[in-house]
Amino acid sequence: MEEMENMQVVEPVEEVDLTPGSASKEQIIKHYSPFRYGVGAVLAFFGFSSKTHRASKKRAKLVMDIATYVILLFGTFIMVYPFWWMIAGSFAFTGQSGTTDMFNELVWWPSSMTTQNGVGLFYNYQWLFTSGFKGGSNGMPKGYSYWRAILNNLIYSIVPVVVGVITSASAAFSFAKIQWIGRNQVFFFLLAAIMVPGPSIMVTQYVMYDQMNWRTNGLALIIPGLFGSIMTAFFIRQFLFGLPTSIVEAAKIDGAGYFRIFCGFILPLAMPAIMAQGLLSFMGCWNNYMGSFIMVPQSSPWINLPHAMYVLANVNTENQAPIIAASVLCVLPVLILFAAFQKLIIGSLMLTGSKE
Repeated sequence: MEEMENMQVVEPVEEVDLTPGSASKEQIIKHYSPFRYGVGAVLAFFGFSSKTHRASKKRAKLVMDIATYVILLFGTFIMVYPFWWMIAGSFAFTGQSGTTDMFNELVWWPSSMTTQNGVGLFYNYQWLFTSGFKGGSNGMPKGYSYWRAILNNLIYSIVPVVVGVITSASAAFSFAKIQWIGRNQVFFFLLAAIMVPGPSIMVTQYVMYDQMNWRTNGLALIIPGLFGSIMTAFFIRQFLFGLPTSIVEAAKIDGAGYFRIFCGFILPLAMPAIMAQGLLSFMGCWNNYMGSFIMVPQSSPWINLPHAMYVLANVNTENQAPIIAASVLCVLPVLILFAAFQKLIIGSLMLTGSKE
C-alpha cells in the first residue's frame, strides 16, 4: 500500500494525429518545423506526397507525364537532329568563298548556302552526278561513276541477300521441322561460331580471297553471302517453331518430299519472317563500308558507294558539303525501305519468340 501511495500518477500525453485530413494545420505546424512544412508544400505542388501534405493523384500523374514527355523529347532530339543536320549540310556551300560553320557547331541551317553563291540549291547533288564520282578524277578508279556506285551497291545487296536468305530459310526448316540425329548439337555448334569476333578471322579471309582472285572483281562481297547467315537462320527457325508440324506430316503422307514441302508450304507461310530478315540484311549490305574498304582495292571499279564516299572525302578535304549530300543519297534508300516495311519487320521480330 505504501508503494502504491508513493507511485506518481502519469497522465497520458495527448498525441497529435498526423493522418492527412485528421489534424489541423496549426497542429502540424506546431509538430513540424516551418522549413519542413514548407518543403512538404513544395513537394505536394509537384505531385509528391509527404507527412505534412498529400498531393492529389491527378497532379502526381500530370507531373509524371510531363517528366516522361520531356525525357522522350530529349531522346527524340538526340536521334533526329543528326539526320536534320545531314540534310541541312547537303545544301551548304563550303567552297572557296564558303563557310564551314555547319561542321564546327550545332546549327539548324547553314549560314552560307549554294543559292547565295549563284550555283543553285541542288548544286552539291548535281556535282556528285556529273563530276564528283567521275572515274580518273577525285581519286576515283577509271570507268567509275555515281551510277556505277549505285549498281555495285545493288549487286552487293540484292544477289547475296536473296540467295543467302533462302539458304538460311532452308537451314532453319531443317533445324525446326526435320528430325535427324545431332540436329540440336549442330545448331548449337553453329551458334557458337557467332562468338568468334569478325576481326580475328579477317586477315585469313583477306589472304584467302586474294589467292582466289575475288578482290579485284568484287566476288569477295558476293559469294560468301550466298551461303546464308546463322543469325538469319536462327530468327527464321524461331518463327517456324510457331507453325504446326501437322502441315509437314500431312504433306509427307501425300507423298511430297522435303524440297516440295519447303517450296510449296514453308516459304509462303514463313514469308513475313523471310522478308523481314531480307530487309535487315539488305540494309547491312548496302552500308557495308568496312567490307569494301578491306576486301576491294581502291583502284578497282567494284568499290561500293560508302567506300567511294571515303575516297571523295579524302580528296575534297575543304569542300565537305558534297560529301554530306552523298551521305543523304546513301541513307535515303534504306530509310524508304524501313519506313515502307517497318510493320513487317517489327511484327516478324515479335513472332520469333513464339513456341510451338
